[in-house]
Amino acid sequence: METNEISNIATLAGTVKTAPVISHQIEGENFLDFEVEVERLSKTVDVIPVTISERTENADNIKVGDNVLMHGQYRSHNKNINDKNRLILHFFAKDIESAKEHEQLNDVKLVGYICKAPVYRKTPFEREICDALIAVNRTTNYHRTDYIPCIFWGRNARFVSGLDVGTKIEVSGRIQSRKYIKTQENGLIEEKTAYEVSCQNVAILENSLKKAEEERII
Repeated sequence: METNEISNIATLAGTVKTAPVISHQIEGENFLDFEVEVERLSKTVDVIPVTISERTENADNIKVGDNVLMHGQYRSHNKNINDKNRLILHFFAKDIESAKEHEQLNDVKLVGYICKAPVYRKTPFEREICDALIAVNRTTNYHRTDYIPCIFWGRNARFVSGLDVGTKIEVSGRIQSRKYIKTQENGLIEEKTAYEVSCQNVAILENSLKKAEEERII
């Protein structure tokens, strides 16, 4: 599972919410940013940032209200905002086409390494949650790494909370957006949006402690 295609696969089908705008350029190639709305079974709507190359077939025909189907990857990059580095997450579309009316898909599969100690907690209603940051290596694109926040629930939350930094895992779930309130240093209250992968399944592919022990013996 070392190829880029296997370590990071995502599929989205939903409705275009915002018109594409040029966000950046790499070696003369423009990249467009827009947002897509995807409805969950619960009727909650996730608003997901999307990036696509202008050279991708059908990219120049994207309009607000279109129903679209896209295959690609869930990626991250650091951006300096007000002298602070922020992790920016986006769906990178490798292709785009018309979707069936009302078609809603939101699937992602990642293979990566736990790169920060998982944080376990309970909600006021005693629901178990665990947050983990997963480093997903790209085998192309100059060997870059995407850092993807993941959230686990219930027994998966308990399971992941006991894993060590460096453990290689495979997760699958959906991309979600979540509103939250943050109080600034000056006391102002600001509404922000967090993006993460809500994981339904998780499996260990390589235990960091076992690997370290094997390397020590060798």
